[in-house]
Amino acid sequence: MPLKQPKSIPKLPKTRKKTIDALKKSTPLKKKGEVEYVINFYFKYDKVQGKQFYVVRINTVKEFSNLNYGIAVDVRKKKEIIDISLLGLNMRQSYLVNPQPAFTDLMFEDLYGQFQVNLIKQDGSINTADVDFNVFKKEIKIVKDFVPAKKNNGRFCTFMVDENSFTFEK
Repeated sequence: MPLKQPKSIPKLPKTRKKTIDALKKSTPLKKKGEVEYVINFYFKYDKVQGKQFYVVRINTVKEFSNLNYGIAVDVRKKKEIIDISLLGLNMRQSYLVNPQPAFTDLMFEDLYGQFQVNLIKQDGSINTADVDFNVFKKEIKIVKDFVPAKKNNGRFCTFMVDENSFTFEK
């Protein structure tokens, strides 16, 4: 006995993607504070494009041994504020698997002066750093590192300047 052919295909609901503004307004659930991410700032000169970049590298603290992962992010830059929303992990295609943390590199061209960098998790937790970028003096300074006042907001990342990764045009 043959099966009935469906007359119409049922539609699956689309998942809602939270915007950065909605994430900033949401209240995170209460949980113990644990550092999950390390954010590194450094200069990188790309020889192929011939441009100087400011790099924000986001690493997980935990290392993954079976697969290589990348971190999916949504970035919004307005004047002196950079909002980085962490969306989750993506698997990187690689034949060689190394035990390493998940990471992503965000490259900016036009950062000069003091910027406020907000790292926002999907539950609404925010960690912030005021960072001073000066390519002429070849230095990056973290002026202030803080957790904004918000109910149940806790520290989940550390901000660092990685001077060993600095590269400049020769």
